[in-house]
Amino acid sequence: MSKAPSSATSKISSFVLLVIFITLALSLTALILAISAFRYNEIAAYYLLLIGFLGAALSTYVLLQTRKRIKRLSIKTPSVTTTIECRKCGFKSVREFERGDYIFKDVDPCQKCNENMLITAIFREVKEKRKKTRF
Repeated sequence: MSKAPSSATSKISSFVLLVIFITLALSLTALILAISAFRYNEIAAYYLLLIGFLGAALSTYVLLQTRKRIKRLSIKTPSVTTTIECRKCGFKSVREFERGDYIFKDVDPCQKCNENMLITAIFREVKEKRKKTRF
């Protein structure tokens, strides 16, 4: 029953990628200009170095954080279980949910008495997350 995450949650927006790569390209251009500007004007060269390093660091950081966020946002489908009971003898069976199941639906015959069985419950299993404690 597990499905792959939808493409909307597993992709980085094209616009965000474009902004990140343009910022990275401008930062690298500023670094190249800073190297050539050391001959003529040291103050401008230092400013270009600062802009280049900050822009490269910022775009790299945003790209890495965006990738981490995608991993964190991936949705895992919980397992859904169907409980089937026999009305006559009370035999219970639990199986994986199948498309088309609904409560009070008659299904396969009972293994013990050959009477039709009835779906009595459909539920999903909730797993609680453990909180990490620091000592």
